Amino acid sequence: MESKLIDEISRRVADLAASTPIGDLQKNLRALLVGWLEKMDLVSREELDAQRDVLARTREKLEQMEARVEELEAKTGKAADGRS
Repeated sequence: MESKLIDEISRRVADLAASTPIGDLQKNLRALLVGWLEKMDLVSREELDAQRDVLARTREKLEQMEARVEELEAKTGKAADGRS
């Protein structure tokens, strides 16, 4: 029962605010903020997580390749800096 009352009061306050200059100000600020955020070229959390996973796999592969190069250089008697 209380939840319905709170929801009703909230809806009425929102309706009242929408029909006043405060409502117009809120709409304008929201539009301004949305426009500003769109210009920032942000990525979603899902895209960020996907790129983080790709980076982690790439780092792991790089470490494996570095170890393999060191192993091959040791077999051929060459130093890691390219000198014999």
